Amino acid sequence: MNLRRLKYFVKIVDVGSLTQAADLLHIAQPALSQQLATLEGEVRQQLLLRTKRGVTPTEAGKVLYRHAQLILRQCDQAVTDMHAASRGLSGSVSIGLAPGTLAATLALPLLRTLRTRHPGIVPYLNENYGTTLSELIMNGRMDLAVIYGGRSAVHGLSFLPLLRESLVLVGPQGLECPGEAVPLAAVAGYELYLPRAYNYMRKLVDEACASIGITPRVVAEIESVSTLAAVIGDGLGATLVPTSLARQLVVEAGAWQARIIDPVIEAPLVLCQSDHLPLSEPAQAAKEILLELVAGIPGAAVAAV
Repeated sequence: MNLRRLKYFVKIVDVGSLTQAADLLHIAQPALSQQLATLEGEVRQQLLLRTKRGVTPTEAGKVLYRHAQLILRQCDQAVTDMHAASRGLSGSVSIGLAPGTLAATLALPLLRTLRTRHPGIVPYLNENYGTTLSELIMNGRMDLAVIYGGRSAVHGLSFLPLLRESLVLVGPQGLECPGEAVPLAAVAGYELYLPRAYNYMRKLVDEACASIGITPRVVAEIESVSTLAAVIGDGLGATLVPTSLARQLVVEAGAWQARIIDPVIEAPLVLCQSDHLPLSEPAQAAKEILLELVAGIPGAAVAAV
């Protein structure tokens, strides 16, 4: 296989049409069809199915498409890194930050430090949920992400522990504050607004509650920090969140917070990256800065680099 044929194949799958792909690639359709036939001959597999609506990849074609995307991305990055080596560090880096977490507070310090040390690097920050960010890294479409998780191994990903945050109960002024700390069993008496069941934070809460034989009274499922702040501010109920988000809600919603005890619930914050794709030079530089920033936070699991 050569890179040109892989590029042609990816473009055909992307647009779903040989005719349109030929126009975009500025190549005659018969010549493109011949390149595809040569590629299918090399891999000894049929890669595309032709239909009235265009073309779709076979199962073998889907596998090659995923690998081809990664191969082409690595080749492009290799060229970028070689150019960067001759004129100073430059290029792009994509970093995911889980919303409503301590990770989100790292955005501004990261941008400031990158701009000071490596003005040639253009960062792309994506604030999204951990499941989405980890899938983007797994597919080779994102370099790094700071998310909650990492308790179990995931094929295609590696996790570097950064720190652990305790979960706290946050409630509106209309509800009596139980004090500095509250046993988890007492949480059953509150109407709660929590993320959906697939959310990592929700899993932690459900598992902890199940361990002491209680079921949280979830009246609505919310995954928007701004909506959650509005709900708490309006006095509709309480929530369980990490301490970093709790501090934000206390300010924005005029709420109170109480530490969860008996048992304590801790959420591990991790740095997620691919376990098989090497980081580009800009991504490695961004990683080092992230680790420096986290190392300055009390309770961090990483040492200053």
